[in-house]
Amino acid sequence: MSWLEKLLPPKIQPNDRAERRTVPEGLWFKCPACETVLYKTDLEHNINVCPKCSYHHKIGARARLDAFLDPEGRYEIGQEVLPVDALKFRDSKKYPERLKEALETTGETDALVVMGGAVHTIPVTVACFEFDFMGGSMGSVVGERFARGVRAAIEQKTPFVSFASSGGARMQEGLLSLMQMVKTNAALTHLARARLPYISVLTDPTMGGVSAGFAFVGDIVIAEPGARIGFAGARVIENTVREKLPEGFQRSEFLLQKGALDMIVDRRELRAVIARSLAILQRQSADAVA
Repeated sequence: MSWLEKLLPPKIQPNDRAERRTVPEGLWFKCPACETVLYKTDLEHNINVCPKCSYHHKIGARARLDAFLDPEGRYEIGQEVLPVDALKFRDSKKYPERLKEALETTGETDALVVMGGAVHTIPVTVACFEFDFMGGSMGSVVGERFARGVRAAIEQKTPFVSFASSGGARMQEGLLSLMQMVKTNAALTHLARARLPYISVLTDPTMGGVSAGFAFVGDIVIAEPGARIGFAGARVIENTVREKLPEGFQRSEFLLQKGALDMIVDRRELRAVIARSLAILQRQSADAVA
């Protein structure tokens, strides 16, 4: 050891990697629209809407229902209905394997959660899609839960609200999946005959059989800002018609301009807007909404 090394302080020895302090993953989130780095808890408190640019991030079904419904008096409908592999379908994986993966990812047994409750004290039945469960695809269970939700709304004499977020029909169930388009629309026909309101909320994305089915038959059709809404994807359409599509094609703002939607509402204002709309549709005073 040289005389210089004796005079200098000893080098700081790094701790073992296992002992190093690490920041837990998932605490911070970067907004893809404005690139602002957001604290995940702050984003969740804002219903997954960026506080800087108002970009609407995806939100799970139960988180959406928690934000939408009043805390008291909630009850779930149709949770006992579970999927089966009637066609013994297999692509790169068996259908039961995909169902198991989706269950482990989301904690849900299928892509639709239906609840009864109230919004600003107005009784309501709500169906909400879980997009992270196989892309929110509509199979037999989704159709049955939706129909049971409508039936419960008729029995309880409450309005019905749906939040769509789906890639369309579930290919693993073939024609059984496509039949749900008829089943859900038939259920809504009974709701209309009972003279009960139906409000449809379209979120990003609402595509395929869901958009071609019950999504657009609401008494009021609402969309979130920037939501992709359509049947086939934009690239499929461009390759088919061999033309460049207009700017913003299949976005909610484009559809509102063309008259396909009644309104676009920020997620943070949906509770109040839907409650007032339900009060008016039921010939109640909108000012009486709590």
